[in-house]
Amino acid sequence: MNVILAVKQYITKMIEDAGPGMKVLLMDKDTTSIVSMVYAQSEILQKEVYLFERLDVANRETMKHLKCICFVRPTADNVSLLSLELRSPKYGLYYIYFSNVISKQDVKVLAEADDQEAVREVQEYYGDYIAVSPHVFSLNITACCKNFTWEHSALDRCTQGLASVLLSMKKCPMIRYQNSSEMAKRLAENVKSTINREGALFDFRRTDVAPILLIIDRRDDPVTPLLNQWTYQAMVHELLGINNNRIDLSSVPGISKELREIVLSAEHDEFYANNMQLNFGEIGNNIKELMEEFQQKSKSQAKVESISDMKSFIENYPQFKKMSGTVSKHVTVVGELSRLVGSHCLLEVSETEQEIVCQSDHSVVLQKIQELMTNPKVRDVDKLRLTMLYALRYEKHSNNAISRLVQELGKQGIGENQKRMTKMILDYGGAKTRSSDIFGNDPVSMTKKFFKGLKGVENVYTQHKPLIHQLLDNLIKGKLREGMYPYLGTSQLRDRPQDVIIFIIGGTTYEEALTVHTFNKTTPGVRIIIGGTHVHNLQSFMTEISQAVTVVQHARSRGQTPGQSRW
Repeated sequence: MNVILAVKQYITKMIEDAGPGMKVLLMDKDTTSIVSMVYAQSEILQKEVYLFERLDVANRETMKHLKCICFVRPTADNVSLLSLELRSPKYGLYYIYFSNVISKQDVKVLAEADDQEAVREVQEYYGDYIAVSPHVFSLNITACCKNFTWEHSALDRCTQGLASVLLSMKKCPMIRYQNSSEMAKRLAENVKSTINREGALFDFRRTDVAPILLIIDRRDDPVTPLLNQWTYQAMVHELLGINNNRIDLSSVPGISKELREIVLSAEHDEFYANNMQLNFGEIGNNIKELMEEFQQKSKSQAKVESISDMKSFIENYPQFKKMSGTVSKHVTVVGELSRLVGSHCLLEVSETEQEIVCQSDHSVVLQKIQELMTNPKVRDVDKLRLTMLYALRYEKHSNNAISRLVQELGKQGIGENQKRMTKMILDYGGAKTRSSDIFGNDPVSMTKKFFKGLKGVENVYTQHKPLIHQLLDNLIKGKLREGMYPYLGTSQLRDRPQDVIIFIIGGTTYEEALTVHTFNKTTPGVRIIIGGTHVHNLQSFMTEISQAVTVVQHARSRGQTPGQSRW
C-alpha cells in the first residue's frame, strides 16, 4: 500500500487520457494541494501541461487551443462553477475528473450545461486526500470537533476522505473503532454506510485475509503531539513547520532570498528521502558527507580545459545544479535546527519531557521543570509544553503542583489564554477521558519499564513510544481487546492482519508515522498506512484542543455545567 503512488497514478492517467497536445490543469484549492504533494511542476511540464489554473478564479484568459484537464472535489460549489465554465468554455476540450463519488444529479446538471459539447470525459479518480509520504495521509482539517462532537462538515469530509483512501488502495475492510469514543463510532458507521451504498465500487477481489480499518481518537493519547522530536522530518515540522511539503524560512537570521521558502519532498529529494526518519545526530554526519561529495564535484566541474570537458560539463550541469540546491537547502535547515536547539536548551527540555512521560519520580521531575521555568533561554512554548505534560502525568498525584506551575507561567509573562491550555488539555485528554494506559501504570507495563531501566536507555530523548505502537503490536498478535476496539458488524478477523489502515480523529504526528514506518520494515507480510484529520506539531495541536474545548469552558464559566475546577 502506497498512497503517494496511488494519487500519482491517477494524475498520470488523467494526463495520458487527454492525449497529445498542449494542456491546462484546472483545479480547486484542495486538489491543488493534492497534486502538488505527488508531482513537481517541472515533472508535469514534461507531459505537455503548460498552464495551472484555479476553477474559482473568474477572469481566466480564453485559450481554445488548449485541452483542459479538470481535477476537482465533487462539492456543490465546484459543480456550480463547472456549470458556468461549460456554458462559456475557455478551452477547447474538457476532461473532467472528480476526486470522489459524484451524484447522478450533479452529472446531469453538468450535461445540461454542456451546450457546446466541449466535455469529452467525466470520471471519478479517488485521490481525495493529501498523500504525505508512502504510508502517511492527511485530510488537512485543523479542528474537527467542538464540545467533543463532530463538526458536521468535518465528519462528511473524513467519511469521504477515508472512502477515497480505501478505493484508491482497492480495499474493502473490516472496521474496528475505539469504543470509548463516540466520534470514532460515528465515523466508523458513516464509512460502513458509504461502503454499503457504493457496493459496486468496493467489489474488489477478495483476499484470504480481510484488510482492517482501525479508527481511533487523539484524546486517548494527548501526549505524543506535545513532545519535542528528534528525527529530521519531525524536527523540521515541530520547529519550523511543514505545510504541504513547504517550509517558511523567512524568519531565519541572514537567510538568502531564494531560500525564504523551500520544498522538502521525499519524492524529489534523495537526501531527504534517505534521512527524514534518522535522528538529529546522524543527520549531522550525513550532511557533512553530502558537503564533502559536493566539494569534490565542484572541483571536477571547475576543470574545463578541452572540448570533451565542456561536453561532460554540459551533460552533468543539471545534476550538478540540482545537487547544489540540495546542499544549500539542507545545510540551511540543519543549521537553523542546530541554532534553535542550542539557543533554547531544547536538549534539556526534551530530556525532562521524556522523564515526565516515561519515569515516575515526581519530586525529581518537578525540580527539573521548575529550573527550566526560570531559565530565560527556554521558550515560553516549551514552558507551557512541560506544564501540560506534567498536568497529564500527575493530575491524580496527591501532592501535584499543577496550580503552582500555572502561576509560574504567569510570572514568566505567559498570557491567560496560553495558561488556560493546561486546564484545556485535562478536559481534552485527562485521566477521565482516556481508556488506555499511556503512562504504563498497569503491572505489566511497570515490569517492562523496570527491565528497560536495568538495561539502560539507548537514547534519553526518544524513550517515549506512542499509543499506536502498543495497539499495532496487539493487533498484529491478535491481542487487541475487542471490548475496547470492537468490530462494526458481525464479521471478525481470525488470522493475522496483512493490510492495516489506521485513522486518528484529531490528527496524527510524525512520531506515529515513524512507528508505522518501523513496523513496515520489521514485520514481514504486514503493510500499514496511517492517516489523520491533520499532521500535528505543538502549535496546530493546541489549536485543535482550543477548538474542541472552548464550548465546554464557556459553558462552565456561565455555571451551566456543575463541577469544580481542579485547582
